[in-house]
Parts: sequence; C-alpha cells; structure tokens
Amino acid sequence: MGTHMKTTIEIADGLLKQAKAVAQREGTTLRALVEAGLRAVLKDQRDRPRFRLRDASFTGNGVRPGFEEGDWDAIRDALYEGRGA
Repeated sequence: MGTHMKTTIEIADGLLKQAKAVAQREGTTLRALVEAGLRAVLKDQRDRPRFRLRDASFTGNGVRPGFEEGDWDAIRDALYEGRGA
C-alpha cells in the first residue's frame, strides 16, 4: 500500500486497551485496526454531501425609507408596532 510513515499518536488508555483486545481477537495488529478505522472515517467524510446554503435572496428595492441609516431602535419599534405590550 505504498510508503509508510512512522508517527506517534496519543490514545486514551481505555480506548487503547479495547483496541488491543479487538486486534487480538480478530487476529490482526493494532496498526491494521487503526488504519482501517482511519480509512472508514475518511471515506465517511468524503462520501458525506457537502453543506450548501440555500439561496435566500429576494427581489426588491433595498431598505425601506426611514431605515437606511440602521437606526435599530426604529427597526425594533416597527417590528413590534401594533402588538401591544
């Protein structure tokens, strides 16, 4: 499978113990088990559809008169106009 690179990773003690037990039970090596896990995760990431933000644009003539300057108090008042307190 091409070239190999030696690296060091930190794995939680409990997870490593479980992985070693699985590797022994399956008659494989810890290295092969880790590689298989990485391949599975990478394949899942690659096969997952990419997020696309839907087009929420609208047509219009921009901001209504009176709101051009970003007067947030006026915008809030307009939003709650007629709702009563």
